[in-house]
Order: sequence, then structure tokens, then C-alpha cells
Amino acid sequence: MSLDVYLEVVMPTNVYSANITHNLNAMAAEADICNELWRPEEIGITKAHQLIEPLTKGLALLKSDPARFEALNAKNGWGLYKNFVPWVEDYLEACKENPEADVRASR
Repeated sequence: MSLDVYLEVVMPTNVYSANITHNLNAMAAEADICNELWRPEEIGITKAHQLIEPLTKGLALLKSDPARFEALNAKNGWGLYKNFVPWVEDYLEACKENPEADVRASR
């Protein structure tokens, strides 16, 4: 199972899409960005600019204490800190580049 995230300007034109394993949702929760990534519609996030602040804070937290988050690495190797941080960085950059894009997550 995995999470797919999309930033869309005009349906169905994607300006960004990415995929990451659900095995990282505990790590995302620890960084306080799980709902922003997995369930944005449930917390009222509809536009990419709404993700910039929480993802910036979550990314800073992830980077501030690697050992804390590496302890949450998936035992099977599918869901690692070393892959999650750059994924969040890329998603954040896409949000900054496309602030008015619609946000959609498919679980």
C-alpha cells in the first residue's frame, strides 16, 4: 500500500505527483505532518500554499533529530527516514512553486 499525492492546476493536469509507502505514516505522525500528507481534505487543506507552513515545520523537526525518526524505520526496509526526508523536501518545493495548485491525496 502507498500514498499518492498530487498538485493539480486544472483537472486533470498534474503539476506534481509523488508516491511513498504507507509504512512512513508513523514517522509522519511523529513529525506532525501525517494528516497534511495522508488526509489533507479532512483538515481543510485544498491548496498547495496551505501545506507550506506545516511541511516546513515537519521537515525541520525530521532533520533536527534523525535518530528519533530513524527508530521508526520500517523493519522490512520499505519506509526509511533516508527516503522520507527528500520526499518531503521535494513535495514542499513543489508546493512553493505551485501555491495555487489543488491538493489531492489518494490512499
